[in-house]
Amino acid sequence: MTIDLGRPAILSMEMQRGVVGDRSRIRPLIEAVDAVGLVPNLAGMMRRARAAGISVIHCNAEFRADLKGSSANCPLLAAMTRKPDHILEGSEGAEVDQRLEPSPEDIVLRRFHGVSPFTGSTLDMTLRNLGVDTVIATGVSVNMGVLGLCIEAANLGYRVLLPRDAVAGFPADYAAAVIDNSLALVATITDSAAVSAAIEAMTPARELAHG
Repeated sequence: MTIDLGRPAILSMEMQRGVVGDRSRIRPLIEAVDAVGLVPNLAGMMRRARAAGISVIHCNAEFRADLKGSSANCPLLAAMTRKPDHILEGSEGAEVDQRLEPSPEDIVLRRFHGVSPFTGSTLDMTLRNLGVDTVIATGVSVNMGVLGLCIEAANLGYRVLLPRDAVAGFPADYAAAVIDNSLALVATITDSAAVSAAIEAMTPARELAHG
């Protein structure tokens, strides 16, 4: 299937060392990430995107040590704010997972509140200033953050592409059900190979335009 990428950006949801990487304590999520090959699939897409001049944006969650700007207004955030040390501002856990080969040209947007990336950050304004009309949603988790990302993006007028082997959640059957029964209604479901091929097809045209 040929994919129309439009004017895309890759959004990486909470692919941080303290969430899915070497500083994480969330074993079921790590296992879900490994099961779908999320990290190598996403790293490959990001590598091709950078070569094609497509923006890579890391949507990270962090907490200040004093928790200023954060709230425990729902069960998930209440649990996270009780033990926030895995993604404290300035800590190794808050960093982008190094397996994604983060580059200085990438954009890192940090939020201190909420469970999805558009609320509590400048993501929408950043995308509009970049001229983006299509977001490629990746990362974790399908249960909450990726679901919120896709719904908010659609509400704000963006087209959404979701490579199902570049997102993860747990339990696996629940994550698959969310993709098939909810996310498929707001996003075009695809895979990392198809997105990578579409990015590579764009690269010569971009090189000519800037040559």
